Amino acid sequence: MSEPKPKSMSGGPSQRSWRSGLGHPLTRLGMVVIAVIIVLDQIIKAYMLQVLNLDEVLFIPISPLFNLTMVWNTGVSFGLLSAEADWGRWALIVLSLAISTLLFSWLLRAERRLSAVSFGLIIGGAIGNVIDRVRYGAVADFLDFSGLWFPYVFNIADAAITVGVILLILDGLRPVPSQPAEH
Repeated sequence: MSEPKPKSMSGGPSQRSWRSGLGHPLTRLGMVVIAVIIVLDQIIKAYMLQVLNLDEVLFIPISPLFNLTMVWNTGVSFGLLSAEADWGRWALIVLSLAISTLLFSWLLRAERRLSAVSFGLIIGGAIGNVIDRVRYGAVADFLDFSGLWFPYVFNIADAAITVGVILLILDGLRPVPSQPAEH
């Protein structure tokens, strides 16, 4: 008697299980994306804070559509659910790490490149923002597209999370190839 195949996120039978582990090419792809997003996010934040001193000058005009505007975000992406108290900061850190762990377990079972990249973008962005919360007590946001009537100031990690979620939704809307019946 054989074990039933695990279900994929899209509900169809999964070709991979978590036992495929870290050595699977899709898992490695997702881990590379995670690392690239974390490094890119932290390098750009360091440049904004230590080279441009954006936390002191607060605003650098670039164009009518885009500026660098320093905002210390105590909430989640785009300032939602602000957590001013220290316990709230640590609660957001724990929540972000718990969600990242869950998403990583799904990355281990990803069946498509787009899913692996999506999970990598979301996890990398979440960890990039967790690093800020631990180091500074808040997340450094600075990308300001208010000239395009976009009211939020955000960072590379926020952008990665947003793009990752959008790609994951699009990937979920793609049809799952049918599996031949097993006898």
